[in-house]
Amino acid sequence: MKHELGMSLAALAVGLMTSVMPAKADFWSDAGAKYKGVTLHGVTESTPPSNYIKDVLAPAFEKATGIKVEIETTSWDQMYDKAIKDMEAKTGIYDMVYIEQDIIYAYLARDFLVDITKSLKDDPSLKAPDYDETHFTTFANYFKNADGDLFGIPMEAFIKLYLYRTDLFNDPAIKEAFKKETGKDLVPAKTHEEYTQIAEFFTKWGKDHSLELWGTTAQASTGHPASWYEFFESVAPTFGVYNWGIDASKNYSASVANGGTMNSDKAKAALKYWLHLRDIAPPESPASTWTEVATTFAAGRAAQGLVYGENAAWIAADAEKSKVVGNVGVALPPLEPGVMEDAEAGKGYIGYYDGGAFGLPITSKNKEASLLFLQYIGQDSVQGDWAVAAPRITNTATYDDPKVIEMDKKLNGYYTMLKNDGKLFAGAPPYPFHAQVREATAPIFYKILLGEVSPDDGLDQMAAAAEAELTNLGYRK
Repeated sequence: MKHELGMSLAALAVGLMTSVMPAKADFWSDAGAKYKGVTLHGVTESTPPSNYIKDVLAPAFEKATGIKVEIETTSWDQMYDKAIKDMEAKTGIYDMVYIEQDIIYAYLARDFLVDITKSLKDDPSLKAPDYDETHFTTFANYFKNADGDLFGIPMEAFIKLYLYRTDLFNDPAIKEAFKKETGKDLVPAKTHEEYTQIAEFFTKWGKDHSLELWGTTAQASTGHPASWYEFFESVAPTFGVYNWGIDASKNYSASVANGGTMNSDKAKAALKYWLHLRDIAPPESPASTWTEVATTFAAGRAAQGLVYGENAAWIAADAEKSKVVGNVGVALPPLEPGVMEDAEAGKGYIGYYDGGAFGLPITSKNKEASLLFLQYIGQDSVQGDWAVAAPRITNTATYDDPKVIEMDKKLNGYYTMLKNDGKLFAGAPPYPFHAQVREATAPIFYKILLGEVSPDDGLDQMAAAAEAELTNLGYRK
């Protein structure tokens, strides 16, 4: 009896102590306490992954820390314009800026960004226990300097893949008609010749059957850089033209005469192939950027196309936005002979591995609070729902999330493809002169699209313009 009473008193004492002791320390609330009331401002492109940050992660972070986060989502060009002008003028408007993989090298060259790795080492009190940069996929390497320090927290990473309509490709009447017309089975194309044949067939099928259906998409805007990127980052590599046709090992040569490939026979064949596809694509194609290509496919207006993976989830699974839910197949892009071998040997790549990170500008007035937010969006625990809402994967653990595995089935293996074949794709080349060369050559490219100059002459002019700009910038000696 005495023993039992002693145990009861001990239990009561423990209960009383528990009621007055503070709850188990929570890193986010403790670390955020000193910044409570601070408002962070970020700017990014209006994409599914960015909208998830704005609508879900920012409010969750505020609830956890008391730090408010306002994310401005805008157009691609406005995003860059606002971010760069802010960092150049050192006005400190933004605490986080979206860094697309292709612009990071220019930002590093201009010392625009805070070294995140070093900052967290210098102040361990800011380091979140659930954040570990070794948990990122190899895509994070694009946002590191030569010392391996991270300058951006990856927030989206996806490949530009070949989508096709499974309902059309599996339709018995269509399969029979295709076989009769071509002598081949209707399956996703492996070569450009096959892709063209399928595209021509479906455009004709749509016309013959009075359907709003064409054989392919085409990101072919005549006045937006999206078309320039479509060609150099998604189409030209499939013909064996890598790194925009600029060879850094040969004095940054672009022209064939000097050792480059921007105006090579392969590049000219690639451009003619792509222009033909544009001509048999939906009529909105000459005004289409990456956004419109996705909506065109989701509307059921194209049988196949190259589409950025960030749009794959809503196209395949969101019935409110897409008319092709349940009918989306994924495949690798069609290739010329030798390209796959180049990619497997590390000498080339088969398409574009796109994505971006959130970086912390040197000019931010709230660096410590911003470092907390960047770690918050980089931790493993928030990745699964994010990947399902917008098909992007930046952390290796995300592939094993049950929700992601289930979503992979709805996407016909897109996440599996990203995991297994992502290594065959590549981001933009590590050129700090990225924007300058694009701007020097894009006007000529638009003239090609408008029919004002022939593809062959246009690429010759573009190669010369690229070399002239590189000479002005001091890269060509």
